[in-house]
Amino acid sequence: MYYWADGSWMPLLATEWKTDQEAATLTVKLREGVKWSNGDDFTAEDVVVTFNCRRLAKGTVWRFLDKVEAVDDHTVVFSMSEPSIVVERYVIRNEYIVDRATYGEWSDKVQALLDEGKDMASDEWNALLQQFNEYRPEAINATGPYNVDPKSLNEARLTLVKNESSWLADTVKFDEVYIYNGETPTVTPLVLAMQVDYATHGFPPATEKAFVGEGVRILRPPIYSGPALYFNQTIYPFNVKEVRQALAYAIDRHENGTVSLGESGKAVVYMTGFSDNIVPLWVDDVDALDKYAYDTAKAEQILTGLGFTKGADGVWVTDKGDRMEYELTAPAEYADWSASAENVAEQLTAFGIPTSFRGVEFRQHPINVNQGNFQLAIRAWGSGNPHPHFSFVQDLYTHNGEAVTGAALAADPALGTQGPGMSFTLQQTTDCCGDFDFETNIDNMPQGLDTAAQKAMVAETAKAYNELLPQIPLWERYGNNPAMDGLHTCGWLPDDDPIYKNSPYADSFAVMMILDGTLYPCNQ
Repeated sequence: MYYWADGSWMPLLATEWKTDQEAATLTVKLREGVKWSNGDDFTAEDVVVTFNCRRLAKGTVWRFLDKVEAVDDHTVVFSMSEPSIVVERYVIRNEYIVDRATYGEWSDKVQALLDEGKDMASDEWNALLQQFNEYRPEAINATGPYNVDPKSLNEARLTLVKNESSWLADTVKFDEVYIYNGETPTVTPLVLAMQVDYATHGFPPATEKAFVGEGVRILRPPIYSGPALYFNQTIYPFNVKEVRQALAYAIDRHENGTVSLGESGKAVVYMTGFSDNIVPLWVDDVDALDKYAYDTAKAEQILTGLGFTKGADGVWVTDKGDRMEYELTAPAEYADWSASAENVAEQLTAFGIPTSFRGVEFRQHPINVNQGNFQLAIRAWGSGNPHPHFSFVQDLYTHNGEAVTGAALAADPALGTQGPGMSFTLQQTTDCCGDFDFETNIDNMPQGLDTAAQKAMVAETAKAYNELLPQIPLWERYGNNPAMDGLHTCGWLPDDDPIYKNSPYADSFAVMMILDGTLYPCNQ
């Protein structure tokens, strides 16, 4: 796992690794003496099995890899199609290693298809993938310090029990960990009843105030992402960049973040599609970026310049004579996103663009957006990964599938079948950067090990995004995570400790403090 504050690593199953640019390889040394919970030794063959299964599932990492080989029991060589700085993250952090006893047969079947010259697009490959997706192992085999107690599984929670054979068994301090299921409305009463020690949900300001009133400590780590206002750009005038710019000026993002998540909803400043926390690391001339500070007069000036007018009822009318009146949707169960959507709807309505809010069941909402079944929607911008490439993938690929034609589509053909999404064309003409191909830049951004060259590509993409605003990033979410210091758990580090530069999701500081023994049980 990765320490965001200083760029160092907490080695787990991999103890050291090195990239050879000339050979285009990443060589990984594995921890010796590790046992699976079934008693088998952990070896390089398990890693090969894992990555063959990820290849079957068309995992993103295989956009960058040619093959994975076990050199000996504790050495694995990843051969890259070409060197890329993000391969380290994909290999060392993003993939969860599975065992050959459970998944070896699937790895063998993948290799057999490859030996026959079949690829990811073949019927045989997709048939095997369907079988794999339907596979349900009888038990989970683990190397980590905990395993799932299958008897504990229910709708409310599950129990992790210590895996006594784990190499971390003597380091972790808890014998059991309870994980509760449910969104914010379900978890809130559990926090107030002092039944949980830590939660990562987005709690409304009033709920957070109630927590503080009960003496609950609130942690505020950055999430490196947040909600954005998405446009269906098949609907005129959302396909006009000046209209999107005008709406960015018309929305008070500080108000929106505060209403939605209190101190933990921090208005986006740089409007680049990735976290303000890391923008200065990649863009030297941040002053050249338009910050779209709240300015309704500026918004009106832009719309008027396009030939838009306000009717007698105060509602904006496009140059084609159409009233600007829309519906905005968001996942109903996400308290912070729903509050954000309601506030955006209120602000746009006050500006002269009547906007109604409708909550959609949280599993259905991304499907609706991907199918283009929306006018305005709240979905995520950014990503909890240190390279901006990952954020731009979220911003411009995740809900924009039919616009993607290159390497991302080749690696995941399903991306092009889920629907048009926001229908933002990835080849654009810009004032800042001339004819600009987002897809080429995003796909090439992580290539090679030359950080300076990557920085230039990131900066250009940031400038183009800042000008075109494919979506409007509203605020960056910071945690408002209740941490019950001294309830059942002790050892939480001080608020100013650099561990809290880590997101509570990607490279979770709570998980890391459990794994290294910092957190320990008390008052039980």
